[in-house]
Amino acid sequence: MSAHHARRGTLAAVAVLSTMLVSTPARADTVTQWNEIATDALVVQPQGAPFVHLAMVHGAMYDAVNAIDGRYEPYLGAPRAKRWYSQDAAAATAAYRVLVDSDPPVVLPELLEDFAELMRRHYDASLAAIPPGPAKHGGIATGNGAAERMIYARRNDGRFGASGFSVGLLAGQWRPVLPGFVNDPSAWLKDVKPFLIRNSSQFGGPGPDELTSRRYAKEFDEVKSIGAINSTTRTPDQTAAARFWGAANAIATWASLYRNIAAQQRGSLADNARLFAMLYFAGADTGITVWADKAKYSFWRPITAIREAAGDGNRRTIADPDWLPLINTPPYPDQPSGLSSLAGASARVLQKFFGTDDVAFGATNAVGTRTYTSFSQAVDEIVDARVWSGIHFRKADEDGAEIGRRVARSQEHRFPQTRGHDHDHDHHR
Repeated sequence: MSAHHARRGTLAAVAVLSTMLVSTPARADTVTQWNEIATDALVVQPQGAPFVHLAMVHGAMYDAVNAIDGRYEPYLGAPRAKRWYSQDAAAATAAYRVLVDSDPPVVLPELLEDFAELMRRHYDASLAAIPPGPAKHGGIATGNGAAERMIYARRNDGRFGASGFSVGLLAGQWRPVLPGFVNDPSAWLKDVKPFLIRNSSQFGGPGPDELTSRRYAKEFDEVKSIGAINSTTRTPDQTAAARFWGAANAIATWASLYRNIAAQQRGSLADNARLFAMLYFAGADTGITVWADKAKYSFWRPITAIREAAGDGNRRTIADPDWLPLINTPPYPDQPSGLSSLAGASARVLQKFFGTDDVAFGATNAVGTRTYTSFSQAVDEIVDARVWSGIHFRKADEDGAEIGRRVARSQEHRFPQTRGHDHDHDHHR
């Protein structure tokens, strides 16, 4: 991994801190607990866009907690709350209600009963840890109010619409590929109403390179060589990074990173409610933008391009009909990269929130452990890793990261703004 953004004088100390961070349990609060609960439950769903539903959950938790904390303007608003109400009860209730009562449901209807029962058990456990009394009841009422506003705001928002991307057979056009020849069941993400930006075209990126261009041929050769399953040019660390970001659920991995960063920074519950709402709003709006671009450009993946290069019209490319990528190719078009866009959005939010790029963090997933010395270092690695995986051309990754940064920057002036008047709430710091 490149460490060019790290401060040289503190590199050894940062490395030790990173190792400690990923090897010890995170200091959880109600916001991060429900992030883990919701993420674990949503990323395994057969059809869904977890970031949209997690944005709903965290937006409601933010409005609930902020109604009590009172430092910032709300997203949708919440009932009037007393400063002594339980923020924990408000956050847990808001998350639970959005997860089980959203219309349409956050899971397929036939799965809702079991899903709701699981969420109920988690909710009962959350409430059991809060002492009984008026503060608890007030927090529950506040959470209910915030959840109801979010549920109402997201009705008829485009979720669970038509599945699948258009399929083409000509050079450069996307079609389903090995191993499953699947067409994205969650292609409807492109039509979902954004949370903070105006529409999905507002921050869309440029299209892919022309098939006959030198740049296309250069990126073709790069991914053909370093992204092949049997590559002789990819290093062991590049393989590890590619597998870390490609062989495990990337949304769950980012959620783990968010929680580890929050635990390290030791912010208040209200701070974390604000941070996670910012992260998931930016991530959801970025995903909506990227999926709209994927449908717009419908560009083929490297596995198709390399196997069928004889028909691409570029004399600089050489076909390999048996070529396979290191990581199985996802079931949607190449341009732009979804994971790189999420990385760009996440890094920008974290940089702005903490006022620095130089924060050590990391995470462990089912594949392994990765640590970083800055937010931008993680973005750089992900851009590279999608090429090392053999599933994206570099332009798709670079354009995706820039889309994410642009979406996140646009939201900094819209949410959440400090209240412009005095109030009698405690700051709970």
